[in-house]
Formats: sequence, structure tokens, C-alpha cells
Amino acid sequence: MESLQVQEIKDGAIIDIKVNKTFYMMCKASLYTLFKETYDIKNGNPETFIKNIVSNPYEKLDEKERIFHTFTLLIAEIEAQAKSQGFLQEKEVKPNED
Repeated sequence: MESLQVQEIKDGAIIDIKVNKTFYMMCKASLYTLFKETYDIKNGNPETFIKNIVSNPYEKLDEKERIFHTFTLLIAEIEAQAKSQGFLQEKEVKPNED
């Protein structure tokens, strides 16, 4: 079988991207959907569950946990950049009754 040429970011590259609220909200919705599929009440409270995923080595996570970890890091970085640029705001929301 012949090899294919693909595009890939260079090793060590740090890419600056612009993110709007729509993209941010799509990422959060994806993370929440994955959370509902992955979280089991037997694993403890949600905060402990999330801390366990993000503190475990990536290689030891299953496929869904890896995706959850990746989206958690992406959203955290978006929020950190938004905060440093003065674009993060607090608002009150009611808990979802799923």
C-alpha cells in the first residue's frame, strides 16, 4: 500500500488562533455531552471524576476519557486567554434538570 501525504503541525509549534463565543459554546456543549456519556455516579461526585481524568496520564485513559481530557484542556485555555484579555464574565445559571 502506498503512503499518503497529510498535513500536520510541526513539532514544538505553538499556534495562535482566534476563538469566538459560538465556537467556545460548541466545545462546551461537546464536553457536556461526553460528560453525560462517560460519568457514572459510582465514580464519585462529578468534580472528583473530572479531576481523576485530567490528573491521570493520557496514555492510561480510554478513548472517551482522552477526548474528555482534550476538550477540558481546550476550554480551560480558551477561558484563561479570555480572562487575560478581559473577555471573561460571570453570569448566574440555573442547574440543568436532565
